[in-house]
Amino acid sequence: MHELSIAQSLLDIIIQEVNKNSISKVTWVKLRVGKFTSIEPSCLSFCFELLSKDTPAEGAHLRIESVSIRGKCRNCQEVFEPNDFLFVCPTCSGQDIEIINGRELYIQEIEGD
Repeated sequence: MHELSIAQSLLDIIIQEVNKNSISKVTWVKLRVGKFTSIEPSCLSFCFELLSKDTPAEGAHLRIESVSIRGKCRNCQEVFEPNDFLFVCPTCSGQDIEIINGRELYIQEIEGD
């Protein structure tokens, strides 16, 4: 369950931003999470809820935006969404694929008082 360590890292970043910007209470946090990260949003939310107790982020809602996996064929330049993690170009059947979306994991926005 790597969501626990990810939730801890997110909380550390949020606390840094809270201190830097004189925020007393975080109300919500918007995250962008790529599907290639294999992060389960409900597990991440649960871990964040546990870890954020007695911090300015306690009770903050995580708004998790899922980012689809997209690949680009290096042979024909076709951009596509792979099916079931099958990275084969639908146009030329090439297997030299660059992942261009789906690895994201970052805080996009923090809202607080």
